[in-house]
Amino acid sequence: MRKQEVDYIITRMLDAYGNVSDLNITVGRPFQVETAGRLAAVEMEPPFKELTPFQTEIFALNLINKNRRLTENLIREGSCDLSYILPGKARFRVNVFSQRGMYSSVLRKLETKIPTIEDLKLPDAFRKIARERNGIVFVTGATGSGKTTSLAAVLNAVNETQNLHVITLEDPVEYSHPHKKCTFNQRELGKDFDTFAHGLRAALRQAPKIILVGEMRDRETVEIGLSAAETGHLVLSTLHTVTAGQSIERLLGFFNIEEEKQIRMRLSSTIRWIVCQRLLPKVGGGRVAAFDIIGNNLRIQESILHGESEGKTFYEIQEAGRAFGMTTFDEYIIGLFEKGAITEETALSYCSRRAVVGRGIDSIKSRRGESTTDITGLELEGRV
Repeated sequence: MRKQEVDYIITRMLDAYGNVSDLNITVGRPFQVETAGRLAAVEMEPPFKELTPFQTEIFALNLINKNRRLTENLIREGSCDLSYILPGKARFRVNVFSQRGMYSSVLRKLETKIPTIEDLKLPDAFRKIARERNGIVFVTGATGSGKTTSLAAVLNAVNETQNLHVITLEDPVEYSHPHKKCTFNQRELGKDFDTFAHGLRAALRQAPKIILVGEMRDRETVEIGLSAAETGHLVLSTLHTVTAGQSIERLLGFFNIEEEKQIRMRLSSTIRWIVCQRLLPKVGGGRVAAFDIIGNNLRIQESILHGESEGKTFYEIQEAGRAFGMTTFDEYIIGLFEKGAITEETALSYCSRRAVVGRGIDSIKSRRGESTTDITGLELEGRV
């Protein structure tokens, strides 16, 4: 299998369905793509009903293209990240990994068009993030939930309105931002710097106003990120957490218990926003995003400083903070159900608190004059 054949296969996979987001090459399965959140097989000529270990390994080696660093990472760590360009067609973020002694590859298709906040229909909190001057902002969620896309929309809004120097540290570079009002320097892990911590430390000497860090992966990166936020920079980054409130515990987990008080103080003064995202199946096909948003106010600062307590949980503060742009997943999901964007089953499957969402859905259905229960035929037993 040569590079030309690999490019031909990738092209066929992209053209097989509409809205392809990922390409999956795994032993024992045919070539597969993810479309609207579901895997689907791709028909080839000649057919590949079950890929062999040899075929997936050759495919992976063509993607790596004799790069010594990537080959060493794959052998030493069991996986490697890279970018791949299909000329004139698409760019991909690729992960090649070992599983049961065999190689698999997953290619995430990268959009070439820079998204806008309006295009993505993001909440107003994202417009406020684009106007922040310092501090740190986290966009969190599971892999593939659209974190990078949302941050690209924020940077695009900054690029349209402000004359600033922006440095991005990415793995790999996903959206290539043109120079509009801002000057962009976009650096790729493995090509332009060796670790996020080293890249972030160097960025402090490169006079940026905004620094995008692809992911906070370790203690050193978090510590330097906090220092950058404390010295007047706006730091944008991502984490893998289930809710916005959980992000605080995730950050504290990078440090020793005796450092907790100091880190809580630093986080309370530097965090501006935490936004967690989930992608839900949309009625009629496709997916729609739901958001869990924390902004910085006195109550949030107190909960970060001293930890959550009764009446002072992040969830309760978010519920009371709608006027400040805050929301919980549950509130947002109820809103999506009311608009008809998602089904009741989807709402209950993706929510954080089923009881809260269940009551919200029942209230909406009551206003519509719909039944709120499946139980019928109940009668009071007559007295003798």
